[in-house]
Amino acid sequence: MPIKSEEGVVSPGTVAFASAVGTTIEWYDFFLYGVVTPLALNKLFFPNFDPLVGTLLAYITFFVGFIARPIGGVIFGHYGDRIGRKAVLILTLLIMGIATFLIGLLPTYEQVGIWAPIMLLVLRVFQGIGLGGEWGGAVLMAVEHSPTGRRGFYGSWPQIGVPAGLLLSSGMVYLLSYLPEADFFSWGWRVAFLISAVLVVVGLYIRLKVMETPAFNRVKEEKKVAGVPVLDLFKTHGKNTLLGLGARYIEGVTFNIYGVFAVGYIANTLGLPRQTALAGVMISSVVMIIMLPIYGSLSDKIGRRKLFAIGGLFIGLVTFPAFWLMQTLSPILIWIAIAIPFAIIYPAVYGPQAALFSELFDTRVRYTGISFVYQFSGIFASGLTPIIATALLPSGGGKPWLICLYVLVVSIISALSVYAMAESFKRDMTVDNNRA
Repeated sequence: MPIKSEEGVVSPGTVAFASAVGTTIEWYDFFLYGVVTPLALNKLFFPNFDPLVGTLLAYITFFVGFIARPIGGVIFGHYGDRIGRKAVLILTLLIMGIATFLIGLLPTYEQVGIWAPIMLLVLRVFQGIGLGGEWGGAVLMAVEHSPTGRRGFYGSWPQIGVPAGLLLSSGMVYLLSYLPEADFFSWGWRVAFLISAVLVVVGLYIRLKVMETPAFNRVKEEKKVAGVPVLDLFKTHGKNTLLGLGARYIEGVTFNIYGVFAVGYIANTLGLPRQTALAGVMISSVVMIIMLPIYGSLSDKIGRRKLFAIGGLFIGLVTFPAFWLMQTLSPILIWIAIAIPFAIIYPAVYGPQAALFSELFDTRVRYTGISFVYQFSGIFASGLTPIIATALLPSGGGKPWLICLYVLVVSIISALSVYAMAESFKRDMTVDNNRA
């Protein structure tokens, strides 16, 4: 049902759609770097190293973005819990968009030497800071506007921004990759970054139309705004914070194995055209967009913990046959190998995750709490994953089985973390469960 506020009437669906559009733009900017890294950035910004070392160095700058995300999460989580969700979301979109646009203008190593990777590193840091404050705010705009019993469904909509952003970034590079190689390395890859300026303008227009959440307005009216949210978080929600970090482990690993590492693995190790890998990711992204709200709605019926844990364990088990199928070198089988774990099973984890994490925290520290859990876990769950996978590949004799084993262990850790949580899909999110 529509929610009344001082600014008018808004439906949860409208807010959820606006959140999905905003997160799509942010994730396009962030994922674009990961998609282009194994195809161009490793050669243009780290050309004096052999291909494996160059890719590792490029992935390290990719990882730096994940290091910066918790910083952005704490900074913008603080102000999101102090002054509101809406203003912070506008600022984070601007930071991300400007940094992405400037990456498209950077000179290469051949042009300015060591300054090229340094400037790339700095802009990647700003991308991370912007995204660090983005996800929490977008999720809370959707979840805190949702009626009880529908938070899983509406909370899954900003999650759609992930596959949609990945689809746009992969699709853009897919089209540009048909350019002659000289043109792609000269200017083609830059187009994908520069077009971000147009997307940011669209995103700003939409976000300016979205109003503050009723939950935060109630905290302000009752004068319960936290003085220093991050301190309040650890004082009153320490256990839930740790369990959230463990739960998200499999989600971050899965996305970066199939959405980032697999692109370079299929193109560079298996020797197939890069379009084959990108097409698999794009197909999976389309399916994922459909599956996320389905699983989000299912979590409203059977609970988030059960769905999240089962999905995570299945990912760990399916990764073995998935990588075995990739060895066949058949494009269709490779697309299936990516789609089953990434498009069919992964949404069972990522769909209900927004509501699951939001329900772990009280309103006064919720922005800080979910931002800290999501962004800090991103360091080990997401940012390190391509580096770990790239390093494990030669350790396994060039075969991916150690990578598969790593994913399985992670899935068990996450399932145990979710099992230790209290089920909260029916809780009243306006009531404090963890009073200081």
